[in-house]
Amino acid sequence: MKNPAKRSERHDVMDVLADARPDALDPARLTDPTRQRQDLARIVAEPADGRSARRWTGFRPLGAVALTAVAASVVVAVGTSGAQAPGDRSVAGPASPTTTRTPGAGEDVRVDGHIELLSAARNAESAAAKGTYWQTTTQSRYLDVAEANGQTFAVSNTSTEQWSVGVRPGTQSLMVTGLDAMIEPWTAADKARWHAAGSPDTVSIDAGQKNGTRRAYALGTDRPTVMRTNVDGDIYAVGPDNVSYEDLQKLPSTSKELRRYLEGLYTRETSADNAGAGRSAFVLRQAGNLATMPVKPAVRAAAYRVMAELPGVRVRHVTDPLGREGVGVEFPNTYRTAAGTTRQRLVIDPATGAMLCDQDLLVEPSAGADKAGLKAGTTLNYRATTRMSWGERQITVPENAGS
Repeated sequence: MKNPAKRSERHDVMDVLADARPDALDPARLTDPTRQRQDLARIVAEPADGRSARRWTGFRPLGAVALTAVAASVVVAVGTSGAQAPGDRSVAGPASPTTTRTPGAGEDVRVDGHIELLSAARNAESAAAKGTYWQTTTQSRYLDVAEANGQTFAVSNTSTEQWSVGVRPGTQSLMVTGLDAMIEPWTAADKARWHAAGSPDTVSIDAGQKNGTRRAYALGTDRPTVMRTNVDGDIYAVGPDNVSYEDLQKLPSTSKELRRYLEGLYTRETSADNAGAGRSAFVLRQAGNLATMPVKPAVRAAAYRVMAELPGVRVRHVTDPLGREGVGVEFPNTYRTAAGTTRQRLVIDPATGAMLCDQDLLVEPSAGADKAGLKAGTTLNYRATTRMSWGERQITVPENAGS
């Protein structure tokens, strides 16, 4: 017998569809209305918190790349990576796939990715909204193609980062990077090629410049680094603007208005009003950033709805590098890197509305990457959040941290 409490929550899922469904998901417009009705039936049969036992790790502010520096302070634009569920939810490990049995079908079928993304938007609205410090912990890994004494192999740079953003008057924002940092050959095969090269302490990697310049890359551990990331009252960068906590609280809370705001930032930053992959990628990146900032829950939900509506964006069910299942939102364009052509993906947990990860997928490896054994589909880089929540105390800076 089904749990009646679960049945009582079905209206939440229908609200997701009523409030946020893009035109592309209107059953009347779909080329396969039978499939859509089946997806809707599966959503209705599954409670909105069907995986509530799974703790969230997720998307921290996208990538934390410094955009604006003032003296020793810096306002950073966040880049997608893992984090804990917005609103003091703890983080979890891998969970089972989101599948339900279609009566009479004889097989498990996944729910449509767009609908799961809209479910994430709905669940994001229930997060706690205020505190003193907005804090995230992320795990990251970056792969590079290294050369030494005639050998080519992949090296892995892993570390943990903590970021604590003070939102009340008199508080500071601190970021500690390079915790447990380690640079080493990635796989057993890479380690064997490194040994064949004489186990050097320093290797060379492509510097990513057109002239093919290479730079020295030291293997081993390193000490963490701490920096203050606020500039007076500004705590984040949104597009071309440094913004305060008060600015974040004023952001539009409907997908239509938020998308218009983000597209306006794109026009200002590029001095163009052209549509296409460039604008979609910019809006997706900024929406992903906002989803990891201390915005109102309704704004975080609107950011996910904006993602679901963007043209050229692929949405599907995926597993992130830490083994956590979620909705993958892939950027419409690709990027050239020293390792080859890559495509970026954001991963979101539909059960909690938490951003799980920001990752770069290798689409077409360079000659060097192919020689090192990196194939298409490899996660070249990722930043996965394992905690994102409000806190009342500033994080502790390690005694050995540099600045």
